[in-house]
Amino acid sequence: MLARNLIHIHPEVAAALAEHAPVVALESTLITHGFPHPQNLEIARKIEQTVRDNGAIPATIAILHGKITVGLTAEQLETLANDPHARKCSVRDLPLVLAQKKNGATTVAATMTIAHRTGIAVFATGGIGGVHRGSQFDVSADLMALGKTPVTVVCAGMKAFLDLSDTLEYLETQAVPVLGYQTDELPAFYSRSSGLPVDARVDSAAEVAEIIAARDALNLSQAILITVPVPIEAEWKADAAKAVIAQAQAEIETTGISGKNITPYMLAKIAELSGEESMRANIALLLNNARVGAEIARAVNG
Repeated sequence: MLARNLIHIHPEVAAALAEHAPVVALESTLITHGFPHPQNLEIARKIEQTVRDNGAIPATIAILHGKITVGLTAEQLETLANDPHARKCSVRDLPLVLAQKKNGATTVAATMTIAHRTGIAVFATGGIGGVHRGSQFDVSADLMALGKTPVTVVCAGMKAFLDLSDTLEYLETQAVPVLGYQTDELPAFYSRSSGLPVDARVDSAAEVAEIIAARDALNLSQAILITVPVPIEAEWKADAAKAVIAQAQAEIETTGISGKNITPYMLAKIAELSGEESMRANIALLLNNARVGAEIARAVNG
């Protein structure tokens, strides 16, 4: 468990955890690095409300003034959304931001780590990181976290500009089961299908809860990855997405941008080149994943 002086858990979240009520962890980099202001705040509020509307308590995770904060107040959410200097925090960044008493937004890896250590079993996000195209060394810390953190992560697959096939191979090496929620194929983030198979299909939250129970009974340390297709009415068709992603990829190679700055740059460039069609799909999948995450949390705690 995390030291008390390093963490603050919102009373509503703490009460829900104590009562074994359903809680869904939410990351915060989508607020600081995923969408422009003021849209970022509006979307964050909608995601939290979607979790509530589906019977669970939202627990957005961030670092505020050097303290891990699990479950943000309305004022704290607004503070984070208005902070252009908030650091994008993966696991390696956590001690730095804590010691320097700064604000930070948690990535998938950091959110998973904090959720697990505070007793939250289900985490809903947009898309996970993965293996970047053309680089065997540029691998997201999300994948290592998935291999050693026993939470259930609900997403729409990997970010579409990544190497999806290589990412699946990496997840297999990490012993992470990749499940398709009401689908036999891995979703491609903006698009409903990638042409790549998942390890197994699940059609209900109850099925997911049974798999989680089996994993826990075996005391395994890996996450379970639930991949959910973007709602059909909001899908950005794969052919159109591939063309725009290829253009954005070509442009980033001339900029010198690298490391953790690649993902926010690519998301913004893809949104710009697509006429914001990608952003519409992104918002839809975030809300849909929040819904599914809440349903799974209810099934786990039912």
